[in-house]
Amino acid sequence: MERFSGTSAAGLGCLLALALTGCATSSGPAPDASPAPATGSTAPSAPAYAPYVSATTASVTDTAGSPTTYNLAFVTAGGDDCTPEWNGTRALTHAEVASRVARLKKDGATVRVSFGGAFGKELAAACDTASELAEAYGAALDAAGSTQADFDIEGDELTDAHSVALRSEAIALVQRERDGLEVSFTLPVMPSGLDADGLALLASANDHGVRVSTVNLMTMNYGESYTGDMGDYALAAARAAHSQLKKVFGTSDARAWRGMALTSMIGVNDVDGETFTLQDASQVAAFARQKGIGWVSMWSAFRDRPCEKGNASADDPATDCSGVTQKPGAFATAFSG
Repeated sequence: MERFSGTSAAGLGCLLALALTGCATSSGPAPDASPAPATGSTAPSAPAYAPYVSATTASVTDTAGSPTTYNLAFVTAGGDDCTPEWNGTRALTHAEVASRVARLKKDGATVRVSFGGAFGKELAAACDTASELAEAYGAALDAAGSTQADFDIEGDELTDAHSVALRSEAIALVQRERDGLEVSFTLPVMPSGLDADGLALLASANDHGVRVSTVNLMTMNYGESYTGDMGDYALAAARAAHSQLKKVFGTSDARAWRGMALTSMIGVNDVDGETFTLQDASQVAAFARQKGIGWVSMWSAFRDRPCEKGNASADDPATDCSGVTQKPGAFATAFSG
């Protein structure tokens, strides 16, 4: 957008179950939630389509595929202090961003504020205390009018035990203050599943009483040795992570699938050899529908277009376009279809 503690599987079961079905913890009963349908009782519904979009810049392909939710990328620290800003450059109350968010919501879609990402200073590395960090999170949610928070944790921040613990404590504080706040963690994954650092982050969240709705897998950036089919790799990663989540959370097959999301980097990746095609997108969407996965996403809506020939400033598939032959919005159509 990459150690698992000794917490018991029974305890970790509440991490996902609180968000999906409700369960009791030492801090009291969980909020009411609708139980999942019994396995086999009904066909799984189509997953929601929730692309990542720029919080600061509109794109003509934002609304392609009629997203249910937009992941607003990203809130990071503005400078070295604990001030949250859109992309670390725009104030949370910036008029242009507020207008953009209103337009995204006008047809009934919701917005999920995504904190972190691959660039900029992650707030948990900039804030000194959990209360200060919780206040920063709350301010961003208020600015977007959102009840959904996504934490895209990768790179050095995923291995920094101090920021992992501080973030978990802060998220728990925000959830205690905001009943019904939905939390997702967006984490790197390999075709073999989540790594020890990702599992440790989830364990930390559970240890601090965070209620997690979704674990969003970044099915991308596997490394230059992975030169096979990107759709097949995404499905392998999902199956491997499903087994991990089912074991770690002590939950059923169906609930582990429903508590999962899949995010692909469309088109040409900045990792040599990785190209995610429209056929791969259709493959992932069909798999997500079959398994009852919670939502599917892509990086990103503003890349869902062909590169402009002869325009060097726009011809950058890592940031501006997909790098493959397509019509504008074609990946959105494949994911939402």
